[in-house]
Amino acid sequence: MVRNLTLGTTGITVPQNAFGALPIQRTEMTKAVQILRKAYDGGMRYFDTARAYSDSEEKLGNAFHDIRDKIYIATKTHAKTPEGFWKDLETSLEKLQTDYIDVYQLHQVEQCYRPGDGTGMYECLLQAKEQGKVRHIGVTAHKIEVAYECVESGLYETMQFPFSYLSGEKELKLVQMCKEHNIGFIAMKSLAGGLITHAAAAMANVSQYDVLPIWGIQRESELDEWLAFMDQDVTMTEEIRTFIEKEREELAGDFCRGCGYCMPCPMDIKINNCARMSLLLRRAPSAAWLSEANQAEMMKIENCIHCYQCASRCPYELDTPKLLEKNLADYKRVLAGEVQV
Repeated sequence: MVRNLTLGTTGITVPQNAFGALPIQRTEMTKAVQILRKAYDGGMRYFDTARAYSDSEEKLGNAFHDIRDKIYIATKTHAKTPEGFWKDLETSLEKLQTDYIDVYQLHQVEQCYRPGDGTGMYECLLQAKEQGKVRHIGVTAHKIEVAYECVESGLYETMQFPFSYLSGEKELKLVQMCKEHNIGFIAMKSLAGGLITHAAAAMANVSQYDVLPIWGIQRESELDEWLAFMDQDVTMTEEIRTFIEKEREELAGDFCRGCGYCMPCPMDIKINNCARMSLLLRRAPSAAWLSEANQAEMMKIENCIHCYQCASRCPYELDTPKLLEKNLADYKRVLAGEVQV
């Protein structure tokens, strides 16, 4: 059975089993609302979305407007200016059909916004709290050094960062830092962008830490898998530990997490899919990966001009052009029937 977890100083206490609403944008409205209400009925109480997730906020608003005080909603703004901040906030409030947001996060920050830094962004957060439109403030990040700085600043109540059983020492250090500073840690990409397919192992892993996983859910079948853990044992066993060690060995080294920080590409290569296609084919086999459309996207790799803009932006310091070439070579072998998936 999942335990309750309190997010740092926010006082927000919820089951360690939360709903990530990025994928729900790809689900038709009526079905999405049904899935969201089922998540609530099944015990989920924390729902994470963002202004950038097309109509995700609208779907949450339609699902929860009548039980707003029974759940916690977190959303985000990509804004870099006060004008953009207030526009996003007002739009989010409207779409979510609410007059307050429980956790408002600056989305994918590339710096630690501070009072008096000239951007005005931190002042916006404080003003939104004073107005009662925002109850708690946080950030999401993909760059570990920026995440460290935000935590050490003591300015934020929550930190959202990728964390899974494929995470390394740097991410574990961040989890510990958040615990020491009493900052709520929200774990995104706990399935490593789709590379992790063993739900019990993923859940057992996060149960060892004071982190709140927000599972990306698009389909009712996916939701059912996570809701089952509300009443199931989710502790780490020797069998799961052995499985995880094998997974880490298989994925050791350079692999793309699909965060998208490397984009856009001047040659229009969809790097966040193409640079991990080998793993997607092997670990999440689907005929869709071999469709004519995906073949066309993969062949764009042949147009790579090795400008290394992508590598310079990668928070994991990958040699992205080299990784793309490797994935294209693997893909061609699959198409030629030399490798079975």
